[in-house]
Amino acid sequence: MTETSGERAHLPPKPPHANHGSTPAAWVTVTVVMLGGLVAALAVAFSLVWLFWVGLGVIVLGVVVGRILRMLGLGQPANPVDGAGPGA
Repeated sequence: MTETSGERAHLPPKPPHANHGSTPAAWVTVTVVMLGGLVAALAVAFSLVWLFWVGLGVIVLGVVVGRILRMLGLGQPANPVDGAGPGA
């Protein structure tokens, strides 16, 4: 069928990738942060100040490792439609 009115159809943009953040970077970040939180919680329960700071250090390490993994391309892109944009 041909268009006779001269109008063009405009399609919506491509939908974003639907992984809901389930990426290797996210899994590693959450796992390491949870372990650090567990260590810190146990330190509070047993009144071990040094172990509490170790737990907080593990949490910070988890955030840093997750960010590095995202920069290496193992995380979700900043703009899920085309993978470009700030922070990608």
